[in-house]
Amino acid sequence: MAINETSSRTGFWGLNGYQWLVLLAAWLGWGFDVFDGLLFNYVAPSCIPTLLNLPLGSPEAKSATLQWTGIMTCVLLVGWATGGIIFGRIADRIGRTKTLLLTIGLFAVGTALCAMAPNVWVLLLCRIIASLGIGGEWAAGAAMVAEVVPEKKRVAAGALLYTSAPAGLFLATYVTFMIQGVAFPGNPESSWRLVFLFGLIPAAVAFGLRFVIKESEDFEKSEAGSLRELFSFRYMHSTVSGFGMALVALIAWWSCNAFIPVIASGLAATEAAARGLDKMATQHLLEAWKQTATNNFNVGGLLGTLLTIPVAKRLGRRSMFAIYFLASAMALVGTFAFPWSGEHRLSGYFFIGLAVFGVFGSFTYYLPELFPTRLRATGAGFCYNSGRYIAAAGPFLVGTIASRGVDGTATAIQVLAWLAIIPILGMIGSRFIVETRDRPIDALS
Repeated sequence: MAINETSSRTGFWGLNGYQWLVLLAAWLGWGFDVFDGLLFNYVAPSCIPTLLNLPLGSPEAKSATLQWTGIMTCVLLVGWATGGIIFGRIADRIGRTKTLLLTIGLFAVGTALCAMAPNVWVLLLCRIIASLGIGGEWAAGAAMVAEVVPEKKRVAAGALLYTSAPAGLFLATYVTFMIQGVAFPGNPESSWRLVFLFGLIPAAVAFGLRFVIKESEDFEKSEAGSLRELFSFRYMHSTVSGFGMALVALIAWWSCNAFIPVIASGLAATEAAARGLDKMATQHLLEAWKQTATNNFNVGGLLGTLLTIPVAKRLGRRSMFAIYFLASAMALVGTFAFPWSGEHRLSGYFFIGLAVFGVFGSFTYYLPELFPTRLRATGAGFCYNSGRYIAAAGPFLVGTIASRGVDGTATAIQVLAWLAIIPILGMIGSRFIVETRDRPIDALS
């Protein structure tokens, strides 16, 4: 039986047992969201050539991998955006808990089905199914946490919720490395299918959560608003603020993250050729460098996420976004605009993670702050996810341009250096957004 959320007894960090349980449920949901969403990126160098009947490691395979990584990521983001908007609306009607469990089950099954894809088109269809659930989970979880935790803990709880994203990436990296780099290093043509089967793990978690999580009292007392209200005079500034900041962050994050495994593999292949390594040693180096790059990105992202707490509290939301977007631009230029060695570029992913990844720690509290209870999941879901329709162009363009270059990896690195323009624009726009520091969460009710 669930612990009473209104209990006056508090425990560690000023939260009672039920509040910690809700935070854990949302934390697991979002972590597995990211885990399932990004498994493809780690197996793409093996998966795409296999499904297209191309020799692994050939120039044709590398070009196809870059292009299809862009296409798959673009489709994922469009499905993610659609699912986020649809399920955000559903969460304001049937409840956060039911929506959370429904979306977790959807993306878990969709990801596992990828393991049985006979060709790239079926794989694309399975990714669409998974993306709808991935997009819908975030709004339900963020709204649930914002409504259950005490007012003074909202910022910290929101940022803590987003630490599950680096955890999800760590898990995706670990699973891929253990299967493709350790257990089956000589069989990359089929081991990627086993990686996708691990996408079923969240379904088991969702089944367990259904017995202990209930709807918040705020939700039970409210009536669902309409999507149209987001564009009314009263909420337009909030909608534009949330959408604008999320859009900048999404373009930068997906354009960078979607190609971490591909770029790391390309850099490792160059290094392996220089060392004269055999096929198995080359495959092991590829997996090791992918793990290194992703871990650097994740560690930076985890630290950056936690740093949003003191920055947002002391300087406010506007200054926080300005600082993170400026740091994002500097990290992109510093990592990709100079002729570093492959290992130095891998180190640069820590600073990209610190800023480009870290800023996302703010959306789990900033977006729910912008809207009242009856519009919270709808508004947060719309702002956080609708930007993905536009952000989808980022990885698609990076992949398309890079695949047409003589050296795809080098071309992708050049494109990513120019990506710094996007967070600079976000830094300029941050001065005009709604400031929610010290404002009650239902100030606009």
